[in-house]
Amino acid sequence: MAPQWQTSRFLLSLEKPLVMGIVNVTPDSFSDGGRPGGLSGAMAHAEQLLKDGAHILDIGGESTRPGSPAVPLQEELDRVMPVLAEAVKLQVPVSVDTYKPEVMRAALDLGADIINDIWALRQPGAHEVVAAHASCGVCLMHMHATPQNMHLNHMQGNAVAEVHDFLMQVTRPLLASGVERQRIVWDYGIGFGKSVAQNFALLAHQQGLLELDFPLLAGWSRKGSLGQVSGLPVDQRMIPSVAAALLAVERGARIVRVHDVKETVQALSVWQAMHDASL
Repeated sequence: MAPQWQTSRFLLSLEKPLVMGIVNVTPDSFSDGGRPGGLSGAMAHAEQLLKDGAHILDIGGESTRPGSPAVPLQEELDRVMPVLAEAVKLQVPVSVDTYKPEVMRAALDLGADIINDIWALRQPGAHEVVAAHASCGVCLMHMHATPQNMHLNHMQGNAVAEVHDFLMQVTRPLLASGVERQRIVWDYGIGFGKSVAQNFALLAHQQGLLELDFPLLAGWSRKGSLGQVSGLPVDQRMIPSVAAALLAVERGARIVRVHDVKETVQALSVWQAMHDASL
């Protein structure tokens, strides 16, 4: 049976890789912050991502670039909730990228399908919000240190073993709370407190995170490690980002979170054709 991801309104088949399109509603995102247009601009962008082939929309109201300051709760709610209220009308899975339990609760009450949490539900109250929900999907991400200092304090040791143990540690309490396995996806957190070498080691040995059958989401899009190896600034990293997404899928990732949806979908169509021909 093909793997599935249970979300609030949709049971998503992961037989083929899914593309999660990024909708940033923050003025200081590392790659596309400050996109003009407010609510109408955000929705126009979301609708374009769907036309380009996105399967999931991921709405975020707080930048997590290295050194970024935390956003006050009310400000994040003011950014995210109006866009979410419109996005859930599009009848596609909608994820909210947040670590604040108050935002999680408000988003789920408004109809969000997935909570995408860089803190892996480690903020007080976050675990309880997700565990209390009947069916929402959740993406648990590995992060070493915090967005404010992770670029100053890289993780030590074997990256794959460290990430595996961490993700298992944060997953066990969810399972013990009665959250079904098919609601949970893992993200190994490219760029979140890891060196360039560790990021690429995670990609090279990604299969080491698959042994327990939690689907993987890979978020390589426009990340700094791609800039380090390509020499390209953030606004010119589309080709390295697509290459990394393809490599992640080839190594077992079931969801890729990207800015450049159209190009990623086109590249994955070639990968899928090759994959189908090999069966």
